[in-house]
Amino acid sequence: MPVSSLRFGANLWNQYTDWPAWLAAARTVDRLGFDSLWTWDHLYPIVGSAEGPIYEGYTTLGAWAMATERVRLGLMVGANTFRNPALVAKMVTTLDHISNGRMYLGIGAAWFETEHTAFGLEYGDAPERLRRLGEALPVIRGMLHGETPSAAGRYYQAREVRNDPPPLQGHLPILVGGGGEKVTLKLVAKYADANNIGGDLATIKRKDAILRQHCEDVGRDHTEIERTAGMGQLIIRDSREQAQRVYREIFARNGNAELWQEQPVGTPEDIVERLQAYVDIGYRHLIFAFPAPYDEESMTRLMQDVKPQVR
Repeated sequence: MPVSSLRFGANLWNQYTDWPAWLAAARTVDRLGFDSLWTWDHLYPIVGSAEGPIYEGYTTLGAWAMATERVRLGLMVGANTFRNPALVAKMVTTLDHISNGRMYLGIGAAWFETEHTAFGLEYGDAPERLRRLGEALPVIRGMLHGETPSAAGRYYQAREVRNDPPPLQGHLPILVGGGGEKVTLKLVAKYADANNIGGDLATIKRKDAILRQHCEDVGRDHTEIERTAGMGQLIIRDSREQAQRVYREIFARNGNAELWQEQPVGTPEDIVERLQAYVDIGYRHLIFAFPAPYDEESMTRLMQDVKPQVR
């Protein structure tokens, strides 16, 4: 597989930061040649203490669309419970025009009850949130594909809703986040153009096999669905000890968060070996977490020292 087919994404966390630093990091991601740029759709911090600052995702995408030139943009992933799905399709279509055709529509069932309670947003249990997502996706997909969908479900209603003008992209991709084996991956097979899951290599291999089976069950070619994998917090330094020190400092800044285990933190050689295993099972779009203060050295070395070595 040639290097040109391997795509790297950056997820710039919107918590425990300030706007100038966050905007500068987005411009750096674009300048370095990353293929995609993401942030969370959360209203309270989700790593470390929830009692800290965080910016809203969709309004940020509008600013990023104006501040960048080539990188594709999206939420990793939008919380379906926050907004009406027809409105979401309209919002992302508008962002597609602002960005000159660079948007993903990232969406998932949502999970963080604390922020829902604080903001007065309906939450419900996990099966209910998945049912809501199942109602939302056909409306969104229809609107993005030039149809005028109607809905008369338990959660959402629409009547021949138009999306005019359509997206600039002939096919604006819907990315559904999550690896729920019975429901979420079935929704991916039916409605999504891309999927994002995280976890170790064995977990991703298992879930990918389940996704392929769901595609077969609904009569869809699984190769139509772009596979993306969340790789976790990236830190690259000349020594493992130095990388771990930077990692501890960054997580301490993010609400004194507990360190995650088994992260891509180490030397360039360590990162190449780790990424190669994911590429070898067919994953070509790997997305890395960058919390504030947005480690530019790791971003740069990923693109200059690591990516050319992954085959």
